[in-house]
Amino acid sequence: MKTIINSPNAPSPVGPYNQAVLANGVLYGAGQIALDPATGNLVKGSIEEETHQVLKNIKAVLSAAEMNFEHLVKCSVFVSDMELYGRINNVYSQYFNDETAPARELVEVANLPKYVNIEISFIAVK
Repeated sequence: MKTIINSPNAPSPVGPYNQAVLANGVLYGAGQIALDPATGNLVKGSIEEETHQVLKNIKAVLSAAEMNFEHLVKCSVFVSDMELYGRINNVYSQYFNDETAPARELVEVANLPKYVNIEISFIAVK
């Protein structure tokens, strides 16, 4: 049995998928990019601005599932340029406590949807 989770405070899916699926107490979150849910427009500017928007979108999906960042157990971070690693970490660290931060990988990829610089998917446990 699974429960579909979608929040009006996160960008609507742009394909045949949902923002997240809850199954057996585990929330599987689709990749979030820097889309402003109010306008549907990309947040353009610095990698810091993009990363903040992605994490705000994840927070909205978690909230719709009655969870928060402390429930995250795994994040997958996809970036367009590994040189952005340190700058992304500076923003990412504002959302997580070092002692309880989720497991994570950060990988460089050739392209991302809408040619953004960052996408993050996640797994959370209730």
